[in-house]
Amino acid sequence: MRCRVVHVLGIFAFCHTDSKHRLEENTRKNGPYWRCYYSNTDAIIYVVDSVDRDRINISKQELASMLEEEELKKVTFLIFANKQDIEGAMTPAEVSNALGLNAIKHTYQIFKTSALKGTGLEEAMEW
Repeated sequence: MRCRVVHVLGIFAFCHTDSKHRLEENTRKNGPYWRCYYSNTDAIIYVVDSVDRDRINISKQELASMLEEEELKKVTFLIFANKQDIEGAMTPAEVSNALGLNAIKHTYQIFKTSALKGTGLEEAMEW
């Protein structure tokens, strides 16, 4: 399956392929280049693997780094609590707590999503 990357932010690339949705993990070495996309950004979709409890702290650190960027001070964050189709996935409330979202000053909303099944994506994008 070929994937056309719409935009790369955070550690994932969101892909849309003929009504199927897929997330591809971006290599960590590209992190320094993310700020090339920050200029004139209104919103960021930040995708969290809700099943990977072992690396949620890494995700929290990456988000915290983004929140410190001057160019992103007024950016709205749309947070996908992804892989909700898998048993044992953290709930959006658990993801919110793990990321420390109650302490951020940015406008944000968190949504339950499954990129594999395409659930929650359309309603999140309408927000």
